[in-house]
Amino acid sequence: MAKSDRAEKKKNKKNFRTSIRFQFALIFTALMAGVVILCIALCGIFLQKYYIANKTKLLKDVYRSSLLNGDISDYSTESFEETMRRLSHDSNISLLIVGSDSEIVYSSADRMGMDRIMMHLFGFVLNKEEEPAKDQLIEVTDSYVIRRSYGMDGGNLEMVGRLNNSDSFILYTPLESIRESSNYAIRFFAMIGIIGTVIGGIIIYCVTRSVTKPILQLSEISKRMVDLDFDARYTGRKQDEIGRLGENMNLLSESLEHSISNLKSANLELQRDIEKKEKLDEMRRDFIAGISHELKTPIALISGYAEGLKEGISDDPESRDYYLDVILDEASKMDRMVKNLLTLNQLESGDEMITLERFDIAEFIDEYLANARLLPDQAEIPVSFEHDGPAYVWGDEFRAEQVFTNFYSNAIHYCKETAEGEKYIRISATPRGDELRISIFNTGEPIPEESLERLWDKFYKVDKARSREYGGSGVGLSIVKAIQDSLHQGYGVENHENGVEFWFELSSK
Repeated sequence: MAKSDRAEKKKNKKNFRTSIRFQFALIFTALMAGVVILCIALCGIFLQKYYIANKTKLLKDVYRSSLLNGDISDYSTESFEETMRRLSHDSNISLLIVGSDSEIVYSSADRMGMDRIMMHLFGFVLNKEEEPAKDQLIEVTDSYVIRRSYGMDGGNLEMVGRLNNSDSFILYTPLESIRESSNYAIRFFAMIGIIGTVIGGIIIYCVTRSVTKPILQLSEISKRMVDLDFDARYTGRKQDEIGRLGENMNLLSESLEHSISNLKSANLELQRDIEKKEKLDEMRRDFIAGISHELKTPIALISGYAEGLKEGISDDPESRDYYLDVILDEASKMDRMVKNLLTLNQLESGDEMITLERFDIAEFIDEYLANARLLPDQAEIPVSFEHDGPAYVWGDEFRAEQVFTNFYSNAIHYCKETAEGEKYIRISATPRGDELRISIFNTGEPIPEESLERLWDKFYKVDKARSREYGGSGVGLSIVKAIQDSLHQGYGVENHENGVEFWFELSSK
């Protein structure tokens, strides 16, 4: 059980890693992380230079707006002081002005580092052309020099020059503050970038559900289509590419269902045709075998007796009449069999016209029994017909006569005395709902159970000797089956303790 759980967890983990939703989130997260890393790298390379360029522009703006004034003579005015305080507070820019007598006229810087700044200023005033070895000139004009100086404290960005009133000035801002600001900015951007990447990855993972959900639905539909289940339909309402794909999947499902339905119908029809052909072949073989068997004996008898007459085996007129009677009897049996086979063939092929009419079958049976009294009287078989007056039915009267006479003739030929000394034939007409059942019962031996189902097959005989004796060909019950099947009416046989009952039904309404 534990092994199965581990395998299931492993499978789910693999499915998660290979899902489009996870891949979308992973690609987006990697893309965001790449952008953040690129931005951090660019900041590390160019941010400090960008700060210095902006500080340089600010120094030049201060020089033009506050110092480049030929009439400036008082640095203690409130507006000038306010401007310098704002620069020192907002931009960390300090100003030092020295008069022509080398005295400090104005200073917005603290005293720390003042000596070094004074040296930078005096160096410019005394020798303007000299460039310190560690300084980097950024811009040089007739009025000022902008340079980047290096020192133990990290150096400064300085603008050194002379004013219109001959005073010398130096505007400067520490480079360490620029580096510190750029480092803080890079670290802050990195932190925000990491947080944004993680949050963005989570958001994109959740948002992509709306994209992957219809894809998973389409995947499930395609899986069901593989199993030939075409009831599933895409239900999304979006009109984007996935929506159009879903509509096409629905059309494909309908098309496949229709095509497979047609294919199955054609396959079923083909199977039926094959089964029908096989059945016809089997019937043809059985027919040929049966008719060959049935014709073999009468042909042999006719041939034998005819040869005997030709060779003059007996000159006795009585013997010749016997031979001729045998030949005529066998010929008559063959004629009846051929006629029965033709009738059966017409019924089974559907070529025989069935005429439905309403008639009194009780009256028909009474008349038939009265006209055919000779056979049961010769066999000393009492025959009774139980019915309650007229019994009207719908059917083909000629075919109903064929069914009845087949059952009745069989009943006479197979009727025997029971152990109790009973010997009779009982005919009855019994209403059964919308049907009327005609039953013919004769005393005698029951039919073997294994033969009950085969009684209706062509040429099948339970007692071949008895059938041959009275001229049975094994086709009569097949004709009964064909007639009743063509009328869609029931028929059958039942064994009783003292005899056998054959029955058939006709519609009474």
